Amino acid sequence: MKNVWEKWTGISLVKRIVVGLIIGVILALVVPGASGIGVLGDVFVGALKGIAPLLVFFLVMSALCNAGKSHGGVIRTVIILYMFSTVLAAVIAVIASMIFPVQMVLTDAAADAAAPSGIVEVLSTLLMNVVQNPVASLVDANYVGILAWAVLLGVAFRGAGEATKKSLGDISKAISKVVLVIINLAPLGVLGLVYTSVTTSGLEAFTVYGRLLILLVGCMLFIYFVTNPILVYWCIRKNPYPLIFKCLKESAITAFFTRSSAANIPVNMKICEEMGLDKDTYSVTIPLGATINMDGAAITITVMTMATAFTMGINVDIPTAIVLSLLAALSACGASGVAGGSLLLIPLACSLFGIPDSISMQVVAVGFIIGVIQDSVETALNSSSDLLLSASAEFRQWRLEGKEIKF
Repeated sequence: MKNVWEKWTGISLVKRIVVGLIIGVILALVVPGASGIGVLGDVFVGALKGIAPLLVFFLVMSALCNAGKSHGGVIRTVIILYMFSTVLAAVIAVIASMIFPVQMVLTDAAADAAAPSGIVEVLSTLLMNVVQNPVASLVDANYVGILAWAVLLGVAFRGAGEATKKSLGDISKAISKVVLVIINLAPLGVLGLVYTSVTTSGLEAFTVYGRLLILLVGCMLFIYFVTNPILVYWCIRKNPYPLIFKCLKESAITAFFTRSSAANIPVNMKICEEMGLDKDTYSVTIPLGATINMDGAAITITVMTMATAFTMGINVDIPTAIVLSLLAALSACGASGVAGGSLLLIPLACSLFGIPDSISMQVVAVGFIIGVIQDSVETALNSSSDLLLSASAEFRQWRLEGKEIKF
C-alpha cells in the first residue's frame, strides 16, 4: 500500500488532475446517470473546506508567535497589490462594458435571495465578522474572524514559553500533513466535480447568455494576462509570464473546479512552500487574499450592473462609472461577509443608477444561471491571484536584498 501511495504522489499533481478531468468528461458522456461518481467531488471540496479554517488559524498563530523578524514590509506590499488590482479590475470592467455593451433578457426574480441594502450594511457585516466568537468563526469558516483572532493570539503567544510555541508549531505541521494527503487526492475530486458539471449544466449556459459570459470571462482573462503581469514585472523586474503560468497551472485549475477560494487556501499554501516562500508571510497573505483580493467579484458586480443599465436604457456617464468602479471594488472586498457572494452585491451597485430591486434581483437570477461558468472563472482568477501577488511581493523583497529569484 505504501509503494502504491509513493508511486501515486511521485507523478506530477497537474498531470494527475488532467487525467482526472479527462476521465470525468468521458464518464459524464458514457454513464450520465451514475450520480455516485459526483460524490467524489463533494467529498474532496468538503475535506478542503473542513481543514482550511484549522490550517489558517494555527498557521497564522504559529507563524506570528514564532517569528523572529518582522514581515510587515512584504505583507504591506501584498495588501497594496490586492487593493490596487481589485480597483483596476472594476475599472477595466467599466471600460469593457462601454466598448462592448450587452443587454439581457431578464428572467423571473430570485424571490428567496436577500441582497444587502447598502454599502454600510456590507461593511457592518464585515466588521461584525472580525469580532465573531473565535470558535464560531472556525465552525462557520469565517476567514475574516479567523485571521483577526489568529493574529491577536499569535502576538499574545510571543511571550509564551518555548514549549507552548513548539506545541503550536507541531500542531500546524500536523495539519499541513493532513492537507497534503487531501491535495494528493485532488485528481479524484476533480473527476467527480467535472462529471457533475457536465451532466447537470452541459453547454446550455454558453448558448443562452453567450455575449454576457464572453464579456465577463474576457475581462477576467485580461486582468490575469495583461494587468497582473504588469504588477508582477514591477515586483520582480523580469519576464512575469513563467510565474503567471505556474500559478495558473497549479492553483487556478483546482480553484476553477472547486469554485471556492476557501477550499483553495491549502492548495495555494502548498505551492508557496514548494516555491520556498517564507511561511511566516504566506500563512497570513494567502488567507487574507481569500477575503479581500476579489478581482473577479469586482468584475462580476461591475459588468452585470452595467448590462442592467444598458438593458434599462440608462445612460452611464464617466463620473458615475468611476463611482461604480470604487463601489464595486469596495463591495467585492466585503463579498466574503455576504451570503451569496458577488451576485447578491449586484442590487447594491444597481441602486447607484436608481434601478429598483424588482429588476436587479432578476439580474441576480441570471447570474445564478451562468454561475457554473462565471463563478468558476471568477474563483480561478481570485484564488490564483492570491498566490501570484503574494509570491511577487516576496520575490520583490528578494530582489531588493540581492537574492536570486527562482520559481
